Amino acid sequence: MLIKTFKVILLGSLFTFIFTFCTSRKKVVYFHGGINATSDLNKNYTPVLHTDDLLSITVMALDPESVKLFNLPTQLNAANQGYSIGAPSPPGYLIDAEGQIDFPIIGKLKLAGLTRTQAIELLKEKLSNYIKEPTLNIRILNYKITVLGEVRNPGTFTIPNERVTLLEAIGIAGDLNITALRKNVLVIRDVDGKKTETRIDLTNSDLFSSPVYYLHQNDVVYVEPNRAKINSSVVNASNVGIVISIASLLTTVAVLLSR
Repeated sequence: MLIKTFKVILLGSLFTFIFTFCTSRKKVVYFHGGINATSDLNKNYTPVLHTDDLLSITVMALDPESVKLFNLPTQLNAANQGYSIGAPSPPGYLIDAEGQIDFPIIGKLKLAGLTRTQAIELLKEKLSNYIKEPTLNIRILNYKITVLGEVRNPGTFTIPNERVTLLEAIGIAGDLNITALRKNVLVIRDVDGKKTETRIDLTNSDLFSSPVYYLHQNDVVYVEPNRAKINSSVVNASNVGIVISIASLLTTVAVLLSR
């Protein structure tokens, strides 16, 4: 009777293991439902300037002398050519709490809320009173995102091209650890001075139409640990030894009963 009961327990444990293995794959693999998002929400995403953005503004014209007053002495175009962690930014024009910069000769200009193209057009209009056919280049020098939690290389990363997706950010951070909770990734964003939270399921292709698929400057991505990682954090070496001892004892008993 004991042998039959033990066999039933072993068989049940085997089925439990198989079921757990099959279901756990869905929790680990990205986009297991396929990539079929058709939303146009992110089709033409363009970064918008925000408070605390540090801008490189370079003014050019046919007459180099006419633009000297409008360019900072330090060369601002030497932005990072690759992703960097915590790299200091060169000096530039900081958008203040009121969304404005203080530009030479022209004075206060509100740029927050504008795209880079819109900001260039605004500055061209203002500069046309002083310079003939000005040309401008604007870059965000401190465009950065932070990735924390269950990734291989957490940190704050400066983005040189001012455009990064959630998936790219995870890739920059070295991808998720196997112990990461892929179904509940948190994106923290500052919107008009208030922190917003958005949860994303990386196993679902709906993420491609999410408003946080393209990250904004200063976004924070937090990847939670899964339950196995949380449980393992409270298991110390002595507990592991006890579990192994009990498992060995049960195995010995099973062998004796099966004879």
